[in-house]
Amino acid sequence: MSRRISLREFQEHLSRRLSGAAQGESAASLLGVQAGKSLWLLDLSASGEIVSLPPLTQVPLTTTAFIGLANIRGNLYSVTDFPAFLGEDATSLQAPGVRLLLVGARHGSNAALLVSRLLGLKNPVDFEIGPAPEQAPAWNVATLTDKEGRKWQRLDLQALLADPKFMNIVA
Repeated sequence: MSRRISLREFQEHLSRRLSGAAQGESAASLLGVQAGKSLWLLDLSASGEIVSLPPLTQVPLTTTAFIGLANIRGNLYSVTDFPAFLGEDATSLQAPGVRLLLVGARHGSNAALLVSRLLGLKNPVDFEIGPAPEQAPAWNVATLTDKEGRKWQRLDLQALLADPKFMNIVA
């Protein structure tokens, strides 16, 4: 059974959280995802909704990374297999952790990224920031290292959606 709290306690808690948000405090403002073998961090405020994989409609004569269209609550989203776009093996659509990240709605595009699994919210202070890899595209803005020594890539969604290679789905 859940613990009951008074309305006053709830209002005080909400007030503290809103005050912290107004001052720019954020306990976890990065979303961690796994795309094939690589780990990626996205700015939570720029990323969109996360949904389970719905049925996809394949589109002929498109790249192997473009895996089709998904109908999400009456809106069509173009779905890109992010690991395949990165040059890795295609993601198994039956894998248990596979999710769609609806990334384009905030940027004026109905685009979705298929990711291998979600790794949850991450706090930026838990990472050491390094430069982007050499020859990295504009949307791969930095390499970060966590406390366990794992390497993460920082993804700029707006730059990804503006990348002609990402937008060109013709095979």
